[in-house]
Amino acid sequence: MDKRIQLNFWYFLAALFLILVFQGWWVSQQEVETLPYSKFQQLVADKKIESAYVEQHYIRGTFRDPASDSPKEFVTTRVDPELADKLAADGVTVTGVVPNTFIRDLLSWVVPVALFGLLWIFVIRRMGERMQQNMGGFMAIGRSKAKVYVEKDTQVTFADVAGVEEAKEEVKEIVDFLKNQDQYGRLGARLPKGVLLVGPPGTGKTLLARAVAGEAGVPFLSISGSDFVEMFVGVGAARVRDLFAQAQKLAPCIIFIDELDAMGRARSSGPAMGNDEKEQTLNQLLVEMDGFDVSAGIVILAATNRPEILDPALLRPGRFDRQVLVDRPDKKGRIEVLKVHVRRIRLAPDVKLEDVAALTPGFTGADLANLCNEAALIATRRSHEAVTYADFEAAVERIIAGLEKKNRLLNPHERRVVAHHEIGHALVAASLPGQDPVQKVSIIPRGVGALGYTLQRPTEDRFLMSRQELRDKMAVLFGGRAAEELIFGEISTGAADDLQKIADIARSMVTRYGMEAELGQVAYETERGNYLGVPAEGGGRRFSEATAREIDLAVRAEIAAAFAKAKGILETRRAELERLAALLLEKETLTADQLPAPAKAAA
Repeated sequence: MDKRIQLNFWYFLAALFLILVFQGWWVSQQEVETLPYSKFQQLVADKKIESAYVEQHYIRGTFRDPASDSPKEFVTTRVDPELADKLAADGVTVTGVVPNTFIRDLLSWVVPVALFGLLWIFVIRRMGERMQQNMGGFMAIGRSKAKVYVEKDTQVTFADVAGVEEAKEEVKEIVDFLKNQDQYGRLGARLPKGVLLVGPPGTGKTLLARAVAGEAGVPFLSISGSDFVEMFVGVGAARVRDLFAQAQKLAPCIIFIDELDAMGRARSSGPAMGNDEKEQTLNQLLVEMDGFDVSAGIVILAATNRPEILDPALLRPGRFDRQVLVDRPDKKGRIEVLKVHVRRIRLAPDVKLEDVAALTPGFTGADLANLCNEAALIATRRSHEAVTYADFEAAVERIIAGLEKKNRLLNPHERRVVAHHEIGHALVAASLPGQDPVQKVSIIPRGVGALGYTLQRPTEDRFLMSRQELRDKMAVLFGGRAAEELIFGEISTGAADDLQKIADIARSMVTRYGMEAELGQVAYETERGNYLGVPAEGGGRRFSEATAREIDLAVRAEIAAAFAKAKGILETRRAELERLAALLLEKETLTADQLPAPAKAAA
């Protein structure tokens, strides 16, 4: 019950009680005459009293022959007879007085009732709410937890969404369809039942859905897939039914289910028992999506970054008719995203968003928002009047490489090893055409385990790479270890991360890209699409032990060739390697203008 309703209820009871008390007092005052005790004795002596009722403190009675305009009854206060007679003999008028216990009597039963009411409001109700929270809201366990928004609630429009123009156009069409159903239906087109937004985390899927709510002008029911999952079997299915019942009442409207994979995971097809609750919830969702009429104007939006684990029945036409990819933005898209996020910060005149976008290949919309915030924080710490391009560069390094740890002290030998390692990367990258130019080399430790870093900046977004480019990339990664072996005659643990990347590239070349002539144009391993950066299930081996041995030999040969290439380059440029390493030890950080110019690609 709402608090205002509770207060009004108690006010009403208090007012009613006061009215009744006043009415009783008024009636009693109009019909009963109050007599002094001495006058009562005189009336008794004159035989004018017909009857009397003696109580503990009062004597009530009726007159024998009352006048027409006088009361028929009387009341007097009882006093000690002996004292009254003595006072009457001296001509004193005697009137008994009894303490007024009205307030006390009133409080004796009003206060307990009020205390019980307060106890119910502040204790019992809170205990009930806590029990509902602990039990998942037992009394409302089958109700949908969807939050209903209108266009003014989200305060997000399509102007706030950038870098995903194709996806935005797809959902814009849905908004136009809801607003102008007659225009779209004149050629027989129907509203799509469901639109699934898929893409890596941070690319703006939820933001895009909120923008739809801000633009559509229709109710927007937002709920997470995990809200359907409970410990009790059948609860999720009941919530799905309740959600669509609400949508039918609010139609035309939009239903948005975030993290659809929480409830839409593919049902088990093996002999092992599946999760009955999740399967029943999914089955109910499939039935509801088939059951509602698209002419009512109900559209389902859903978002996931794990489309590979969704049940195929969800993805068929007639349920989620469209799958919209919300991918990482390209350079042009990153510029548009940066324009949105720099509205809140003060930029210096030297900042060009094109240059900032060039620093951030592979960044998502969330990454770029974080970049702008980090740059503003760095500018504040540096006491700048505005955010400069140098602040953005520092923010990129902070995000990619981690926080600088200038207090971590390395012994002189370790510093020499790290310096030669990082210069080895830079020299090999500068010697091979087509590699990203090196922007900065540093031996200042960053992050958890990085004792130094070499920062390369891509000149353009790349979507395809040739076999030679992959081999050159492995050689650049081997530059650090090759420099260690060349200068010190031994290798260290500093190349652990490089070796992992090299192994991944070499194995992908052999098993996924079919780049090994001896093994043929065969994909020996498949990788199911995923956006979380971790291996997906179902990409297992499909070859014999003999083929596995050939794959291992081919991977080893590619890695060995890459190491030999890196070491050969450094042997020819050893003097330059030692000179730049000494300079790096002195300055700790070298920029692009202090490093060798990159090799030009062959025409």
